[in-house]
Amino acid sequence: MNDPEFTLPGFTSFDHAYATTPPWEIGRPQPALRELFTTGAVQGRVLDVGCGTGEVALLAASHGLQATGVDSSRRAIAIARQRANERGLGGTRFEVGDALDLSFLDASFDTVLDSGVFHVFNDADRSRYVASIRDVLTPGGVYHLVVFSDAQPGRWGPRRIRRDELDAAFARGWQLGAVEPCTFELTEGSAMAWRATVVRLG
Repeated sequence: MNDPEFTLPGFTSFDHAYATTPPWEIGRPQPALRELFTTGAVQGRVLDVGCGTGEVALLAASHGLQATGVDSSRRAIAIARQRANERGLGGTRFEVGDALDLSFLDASFDTVLDSGVFHVFNDADRSRYVASIRDVLTPGGVYHLVVFSDAQPGRWGPRRIRRDELDAAFARGWQLGAVEPCTFELTEGSAMAWRATVVRLG
């Protein structure tokens, strides 16, 4: 996969970003996703899409859930696998792959978690990405995403997502539930974000 609209200065690809510590790798799950575990919103077979170093998938595994993480960066996946073994969570599956075509996983999931992936795609690839998520999500399954919002000033980083863009992306075959303002934490500072919950229909 070619990297999508990735505008962080100094990085030529996501894998290149993991030669150091990229700004989104805070060493723990985004708080807006962690909260979902305390409310019981994360259930069944879990996919952490764009998993990076695997913190969300490993959190799911630590709750006794069957967890898979996928990322385009080989460096990130190597770190995720190492962390899984170090934490006694070696049964967690981590794969290098393309989020625009998740069929290679040959699996279906009850919950998909997205910590800053949706917002990196251009318009055409965003449609492909949503279709890819739908293909691996069971009917009635839930997709939770955290993305930069249009309340975040400046141009650094990924695209800012407007609420109406979420409405449009999930207009057919989905039920868009709660869309709430939240914070996307970074290694230095934070950004204004949305947390959205979407249910696959049919």
